[in-house]
Amino acid sequence: MNVSELLCSSLPTFLYLQEQPAQAGTSSSTLLDLVLRASPVAKVVLAVLILFSIASWAIIFLKALETRKAKRQSVEFMRAFEKSSRWAELYASVASYVASPLMAIFQAANGELQKQSRLNLDAVHRAMQSATIDETTRLEKSLSLLASVASASPFIGLFGTVVGIIIAFSGLTQATTASIQAVAPGIADALIATAAGIAAAIPAVLGYNRYLNRVKALAAEMDSFSLRLLNFIEREAIESYGVQQQQRTQRAHADRAG
Repeated sequence: MNVSELLCSSLPTFLYLQEQPAQAGTSSSTLLDLVLRASPVAKVVLAVLILFSIASWAIIFLKALETRKAKRQSVEFMRAFEKSSRWAELYASVASYVASPLMAIFQAANGELQKQSRLNLDAVHRAMQSATIDETTRLEKSLSLLASVASASPFIGLFGTVVGIIIAFSGLTQATTASIQAVAPGIADALIATAAGIAAAIPAVLGYNRYLNRVKALAAEMDSFSLRLLNFIEREAIESYGVQQQQRTQRAHADRAG
């Protein structure tokens, strides 16, 4: 093979490599072109699904920060609780853990104790249960929106799919000859709506399940802490009662001796 034949055989390959960037650029803009050429109904469906997706991602991000901070401070709160032997010491050591749901339970118990002239553990327990319900409700806030996005997005996408199919059949009936050009716009609308519905639903489902489980774990931790705090209060009350009885006995002996 001489030089001229080698050049002729290499020329088609060279020209093919030169055309690849242009083809790549065309394929990269295909999706955008399909969206811009979509029907008004498909654009409305896409706009709704984009808003749903933005809202769900915002909730996922905020819940990630909130639950992570609550968990971290709850761990630190329990360390301080286990190291404390007196109520005043516990109150001073946990004052900074305001992001922990355990702090709300502790404050509810402390507020109930301040109102009592005589110790009533049942009333303290009810106050802590009420605080647990409030904190669980607060942590679950906005999760219902994730559930709504997860359940509604596929159906909204399905609505766009049905409209796209209708447009495709309408184009097919209006065309003189059956061709791919007649049904392509409607099929494109249907596929775009389907993909957008799935893309909005999947993160919402995963986020809802993840943070619902985190809230359940925090709620179980709050229930456990309520019982342990009741034991702490009862133990300190018994110790205080024993100290008072001992002081009374000592005063009685002192009076008799005097």
